[in-house]
Amino acid sequence: MQELNGTSKDIVSENIEKLKELFPEVFSEGKIDFKKLEEELGSFTCNEPERYNFTWAGKSEAKKIAQTPSTGTLRPCKEESKNWDTTQNLYIEGDNLEVLKLLQKSYYKQVKMIYIDPPYNTGKDFVYKDNFHDNIKNYLEITGQVDGDGNKLSTNSDTNGRYHSDWLSMMYPRLKLARNLLKDDGVIFISIDDDEVTNLKKSVR
Repeated sequence: MQELNGTSKDIVSENIEKLKELFPEVFSEGKIDFKKLEEELGSFTCNEPERYNFTWAGKSEAKKIAQTPSTGTLRPCKEESKNWDTTQNLYIEGDNLEVLKLLQKSYYKQVKMIYIDPPYNTGKDFVYKDNFHDNIKNYLEITGQVDGDGNKLSTNSDTNGRYHSDWLSMMYPRLKLARNLLKDDGVIFISIDDDEVTNLKKSVR
């Protein structure tokens, strides 16, 4: 029987192991030599500092949040369930970021289809209030997602200089973790409103 350590999938360690399999020569004393890695990838030094990329204030922190392991636990609620012994369906209730982390071990690259309906960047609260128990609450406090009482109170008003950055930082770790769950031929569907459809058409012209 496999012993469980009580934490979610360690994505960083798995990525490092994949790199070791592909490029063992870029590792020295257990650490990555990024210059050697760039050479293995055929990267050439560019004298021009500018390059095209999609970034925003807080992106590094959003990446860090996505990679922070969870110590939460999913608990079954048989008394609230219907046909518990025979159903082939699973309904999970909880903070979506926390749940996505907890699903990494069991469902990594196993999901055929994901559908999400994200909150729109309208300038109103895009994070719902919720209460959490000890370890999850502490994690959310550390990552700045909740106040001392466990309530999510983040706002994204258009007077905030980080109007778009806040929304992107909220969405990035969730999309990154959701993508990890998809099979190689899996698909993800995302709902957007009419205004965003118009903006999307502008961006692809």
